[in-house]
Amino acid sequence: MISDTGNELIFSVASIWEISIKHAKGLESFRAHPGVVWEALLESGYTELPVSGKHAVAAGCLPPIHKDPFDRLLIAQAIVEQITLLTVDAAVARYPGPIRKV
Repeated sequence: MISDTGNELIFSVASIWEISIKHAKGLESFRAHPGVVWEALLESGYTELPVSGKHAVAAGCLPPIHKDPFDRLLIAQAIVEQITLLTVDAAVARYPGPIRKV
């Protein structure tokens, strides 16, 4: 799906926010710099999806399948915007909506 030029590639600001938090903790297992990731996504042609109030409300209405607030926000954005969320997380993939486990 990512290599299909007919698809619009979108990333959520929530993902950059999560990367920023993990980077700030200085975890050895997580060295990605949020600014570098953000710029690389934009330079690669991805569209940035901001977080809206509608997304926040929808995240709060999701069933408690997954507890991670960032993942819940991504799920809500996919549902509200009707965009396919690609995930490797089996718990995320259990939500109804445009979610695809890869």
